[in-house]
Amino acid sequence: MLKFHNTLTRKVESFQPSSAAITTMYSCGPTVYNYAHIGNLSAYIYSDILTRMIKLSTGKPVKRVMNFTDVDDKTVRDSKLKYADMEPMLALASLTREYEEIFKKEMREIGNDISEVHFTRATEHIEGIKKQIEFLLDAKIAYKASDGIYFSLSEYQKTRKYGQLLKISVGNSRIDNDEYDKDVAGDFALWKKQKGDEPAWEFTLAGEDFTGRPGWHIECSAMIKENLGQPIDVHTGSVDNIFPHHENEIAQSTAGQQPEKLANYFFHNEHLLVDGKKMSKSLGNFYKLSDVTDRGFSPLAFRLLVLQGHYRKTTNFTWGNLEAASNRLNKWKNVFELTYQTEDSRDEAQLERVNALVDQAIGAMMDDLNVAEALKYLDEAFTLFAGSDGVNHLALTALAVFCSRELGLSVVSLTDDITDEQKAKIAEREEARASQNWALADEIRNVLDQQGIVLDDAKGGVIWHRA
Repeated sequence: MLKFHNTLTRKVESFQPSSAAITTMYSCGPTVYNYAHIGNLSAYIYSDILTRMIKLSTGKPVKRVMNFTDVDDKTVRDSKLKYADMEPMLALASLTREYEEIFKKEMREIGNDISEVHFTRATEHIEGIKKQIEFLLDAKIAYKASDGIYFSLSEYQKTRKYGQLLKISVGNSRIDNDEYDKDVAGDFALWKKQKGDEPAWEFTLAGEDFTGRPGWHIECSAMIKENLGQPIDVHTGSVDNIFPHHENEIAQSTAGQQPEKLANYFFHNEHLLVDGKKMSKSLGNFYKLSDVTDRGFSPLAFRLLVLQGHYRKTTNFTWGNLEAASNRLNKWKNVFELTYQTEDSRDEAQLERVNALVDQAIGAMMDDLNVAEALKYLDEAFTLFAGSDGVNHLALTALAVFCSRELGLSVVSLTDDITDEQKAKIAEREEARASQNWALADEIRNVLDQQGIVLDDAKGGVIWHRA
């Protein structure tokens, strides 16, 4: 049975979905005003692994929703800067749609399975957001102000606990920005009246004009309720989301006569550090996926670097660590390339050992997503093929399936057979070696090396792999 840490109870728990037929999951998605940085992407890798393990554990599908925050302080600000000549609503849509597609592309590149993820936009739920706000106003847990509508923490705390995920001090301040970095919580904006020519939606309450836009937190509450119902099984995000975002989501969604729970399990991953420090543009350690690929690394190498850590501990990104992950990935790739150049040995002992190691790896992942431990079993499985004169192709298939389905590392997709011309060159080189024509043999090796084909003269014959 799958176990992972539930932030709501502050302990590792066995996972049991509320329905025997399906698991419901909501993942806090990106604010689509710019590229996601590698820290953002690491969070989505962890939630992708969790989804895979839930499917494996329950044997049932996961109904997963991920939002695009396509209206907030940042998207409004940057759309006005980038598309100054456009009408504000069109400018907002132009900016956010662009980064939505970039995000989906990068999700696929890092190995995340988004084929069954339902992506939804905050701007598609404006009416649902209004209804939620009207409910909170009627319950007197929200109030009108000159610049918008706010959630009252003091009223909420009369019947519910604020700070279900963290211990939080509550002050008397009122906070109108979407994101704030404070230890003390205050009343937060549910709706903001329009300022200047920023994008806005009509909203009239008792004859009073509140034309404007939603606050960040209420967007997710409405999207969860409309797409999945409440309570959901799992809510995922980074530790950065715990406060204020997830705490405020819980408050909005459980106030008044609403269900007492927003989600049964909250799954949060720790930060990805760069050279031991939090990412910051001022420190010059703020990286995007394109920075990784521009240096010649595969996005899957970045995925492997993330998986080598544990979601509840900080992971340290360095270029040296990325190179080590890339080397590990290449070693696995070299093993899969054996399928093109060795006979099927039908070695039953090899197959049994690989299957046993795969089972141990799955067991490690079921135990609080200990992927790092699972990778050790995987490394051991790959060593079974080192220097082998023949391989059990079923054993390799078992490894390929595990890498792809459970880890999202489709390493076998990175491997292709070499061309007939290259095979002919290898055969020519073998003839040259047999006749001790070392000069010709070296010349052919160099030609293939320039084509990215490296030759190893093993005991059972020459083995090629890509550099």
